[in-house]
Amino acid sequence: MHFTTIDYVIFALLLVASAGIGLFYAFSGGRQRTTQEFLMADRSMSCLPVSLSLLATFQSAVAILGAPSEVYTFGTQYWFLGCSYFLGLLIPAHVFIPVFYRLRLSSAYEYLELRFNKTVRICGTVTFIFQMVIYMGVVLYAPALALNAVTGFDLWGAVLAMGLVCTLYTALGGLKAVIWTDVFQTVVMFAGQLAVIVVGAGQAGGIGEVWRKAINGSRVAGLDLNPDPLERHTFWTLGVGGVFLMLALYGVNQAQVQRYLSSRTEKEAVMSCYVVFPCQQIVLCLGCLMGLVMFARYGEDSPLDKGYVKTNDQMVLYFVMDVFRDLPGLPGLFVACLFSGALSTISSAFNSLATVTMEDLIKPHFPAMTEAKATLLSKGLALVYGLVCLAMAYIASIMGSVLQAAFSIFGMVGGPLLGLFCLGMFFPWANSIGAVVGLVAGLAMAFWIGIGNFVMRMSTSTTVPTLNSTTSPLIDNMTTTVVTSLLSTTAKPRPTGVEALYSLSYMWYSAHNSATVVVVGLLVSLLTGPMKEKDLTPGTVYPVLGNLLFFLPDRYREKLCCITPLAPKVNSHYLISLMLLPLNIGSTVEFHTDTYCDALDTRNNTVGC
Repeated sequence: MHFTTIDYVIFALLLVASAGIGLFYAFSGGRQRTTQEFLMADRSMSCLPVSLSLLATFQSAVAILGAPSEVYTFGTQYWFLGCSYFLGLLIPAHVFIPVFYRLRLSSAYEYLELRFNKTVRICGTVTFIFQMVIYMGVVLYAPALALNAVTGFDLWGAVLAMGLVCTLYTALGGLKAVIWTDVFQTVVMFAGQLAVIVVGAGQAGGIGEVWRKAINGSRVAGLDLNPDPLERHTFWTLGVGGVFLMLALYGVNQAQVQRYLSSRTEKEAVMSCYVVFPCQQIVLCLGCLMGLVMFARYGEDSPLDKGYVKTNDQMVLYFVMDVFRDLPGLPGLFVACLFSGALSTISSAFNSLATVTMEDLIKPHFPAMTEAKATLLSKGLALVYGLVCLAMAYIASIMGSVLQAAFSIFGMVGGPLLGLFCLGMFFPWANSIGAVVGLVAGLAMAFWIGIGNFVMRMSTSTTVPTLNSTTSPLIDNMTTTVVTSLLSTTAKPRPTGVEALYSLSYMWYSAHNSATVVVVGLLVSLLTGPMKEKDLTPGTVYPVLGNLLFFLPDRYREKLCCITPLAPKVNSHYLISLMLLPLNIGSTVEFHTDTYCDALDTRNNTVGC
């Protein structure tokens, strides 16, 4: 099974089109001459491209490879992850987006300084950079490795082509280029997956025959309400644990937050969350359908068992090449689909890393830097991170089995960062000491469980016969992809003690680690002196406790810091009317050109807009 000339041409066209979009935005409009345009797309993006870009960042190459092989091996239980999408997008739309958007941030970690102090901001930024740098090389290398193993496609040729093209359009075209290439790549991803399902189902005798074989092969799962958190996939682990995975991604991840903040209005940012919901459901269904079509073709006699491929990750590509063996050009279309997923994820990483480095680590120390120098430096940062990505891909190539651990690191960091933002946004009495100690405790807990889980499974794989001894779990990553875990062919006793903690379903990792940050942070804050309402920056706390405890008298709610409201959205007519309001002696009103109030303290009659 090898590529034909037509396949190479289609793959090359994907790279040329992506680079062309970047060059177009480099030489049109404002020509990326300001940091506002380069990093934030001039805050001028509409709902649809933002939505598709959010989806493309979520749908990496790992998801395209992992979801069908998961369904082929274990059945459609994975589909219940879609139940988590509702709250996982509703909460960011009505909680996180209003807070971030009204504060007019460029980096999500600016929020941490406004809420706590500069130290917490730096801690959050450094944690995010570590998370993304580790992940970038893996997400670039993994699909290239699978492609090379199945088709003979040159491994480093694919890595260099993707890395350099992605670096080119990200460094030249800025966030606008990233978002619009995401839109193009999303269309390619849908086309590639649909082509595989239509042709594969046709060869298997139609969708009805695919479904019949799936039922007979016990691949269509029912509703599993087992509450055991050690069970890998149940309705509760996927539908409830998955909510925290979605919040870590769509609520506080800089790559996604940056897209919300590039929207023209807060309303369009919120709508982008609503639009991405049905798109995610379609993507999830496509992944599940592809897995069922694979089962209809191979049944229990998988290419993995026959030795045609070495890991589950390669099964999807083998299936594609098998189905399209007599249809030149279609393998190239699916590979373009696969690499579109990788490009969209990596470009988002480059842009978000350049943004947080510029806004959180450089600008605060050089406040007098000119706009021209800041923009040039931002482009340089995107270029540098592109080269770092290629270096990380090389490191990933020599890591061997530790490659699995690199994916795990991404998930280990996402939960504690979610906990840090929740601590600040929902608990007004949390202070900066509690935030730092909570973050450290959450990271320590995450790495303890994650590494313990990895070591335990590696030791088990050498002593217990397994269904697939070449795979191991990838703890939740940016795509919330499930790639198959080790399953023993013999019944094992339920683990106890520390082993039970190591055996916790990976779908609960984000919930467990974020809860650790919140609990430890609150305890330390109470011991070291909780924050008082007067010390809070208005607009940094979402009044969830104030809404829940509405029945308490004001004096008790004030002691719990439940009074301060979220900064309201106001329009220019309201700003004019504010000028006519009588204020107490000593109060101040500051008027700027922004449409939204950055701060509003009604108790002190102080408004900043």
